[in-house]
Amino acid sequence: MADVLIVAGEPSGEEHALTFIPRLRALRPDLKFWGVGGEVLQKEGMELRYHLKDFSSMGFSEVVGKISFYKKALKDLVDEAVKRGTRDAILIDFQDFNLRLAQRLAKRGIRVWYYVAPQAWAWRPWRATTLANTVHRLFTILPFEEQWFSERGVKQLTAVPHPLVTNWAEPLQHLPQRPWSERLLKNPRLMVLPGSRRSEVQPLLPIFIQTVKALKEIIPGMYVTLSRVPHLDPKLYDCAQGHVDHWITPEELPAELLKVDTALAASGTVTLGTGLMGVPTVVAYQSSLINEFIIRKLIRYTKAVSLTNLVLEGEIFPEFLQQQAQVPLLKQSVLSWWQDPTHWNATTDALAKLPKMMAGGERDVGSMMAKEMA
Repeated sequence: MADVLIVAGEPSGEEHALTFIPRLRALRPDLKFWGVGGEVLQKEGMELRYHLKDFSSMGFSEVVGKISFYKKALKDLVDEAVKRGTRDAILIDFQDFNLRLAQRLAKRGIRVWYYVAPQAWAWRPWRATTLANTVHRLFTILPFEEQWFSERGVKQLTAVPHPLVTNWAEPLQHLPQRPWSERLLKNPRLMVLPGSRRSEVQPLLPIFIQTVKALKEIIPGMYVTLSRVPHLDPKLYDCAQGHVDHWITPEELPAELLKVDTALAASGTVTLGTGLMGVPTVVAYQSSLINEFIIRKLIRYTKAVSLTNLVLEGEIFPEFLQQQAQVPLLKQSVLSWWQDPTHWNATTDALAKLPKMMAGGERDVGSMMAKEMA
């Protein structure tokens, strides 16, 4: 048996892994996987050294509070990899931790497969040089990333379809036509997506629910669906009781997005999912004051935060960040779609281009890895 280290420090990392791990396992039954993950990867036969719930954090303030843990985990994973004679490591997203881990593993002669390129094009572009000198192969998932990293010296590149395109392949084959209709003025269907972390749900869900209440005062026939993640404290969702018509789990999300008209969503990968499904989405984000200070003053990031806007290179989805995430603004953005056929059709026409833009690249990553792994 040959040991392969996998580090998926967030739930989205496990979803990404599902695009290639089953194929890799089928082609290389001699491989034994271990590392950082959750129940999804555990079901795929992976030995958990750490559970992702202990790793996952959002924003700089949360990361700072776990620096000691991350340092110990870095050392432990490297030491364990050397002890096991691990030859290959698959590091999935989770960029701040995994980039440091990649450097340490490479120094020990362990081959690094880095799946989901760090967003160096947004901030800290020098990480491209680190990747060029460290990884065996870098997998990019956004249309513009392959060229961006190549121009900065990363040659061992493979573009792949975004994991959502792969994992949502079936519903993406059944996208509905979404022309404006008068039904949007009478019985619109709204999806509420407050995020998958406590730090997202706690500040955003009350704002979203107040927006729902404000919209229902204008359109009483509105139907509301809310996606609730099972690993969070149910009390976080108490404010939504009595204001939601249909509760769903993340697993049901792709099929349910085919049925809705519009969404209120926390910034994150899900905003690419709503874009792929052609659902006009109002994006919101709130975090601690220290996170805001770092983003505005130190990183000076001024581009869009939602992936749909980044890929389509425009403000297709309205974005309301920090203090801007207010009920009147969210409400008016939703209504502007429902009440204005021209605005609605312009948005849905733009979104219709997204699936094709995201579909390119190597689809059989598992086979590639199977051939090259020791």
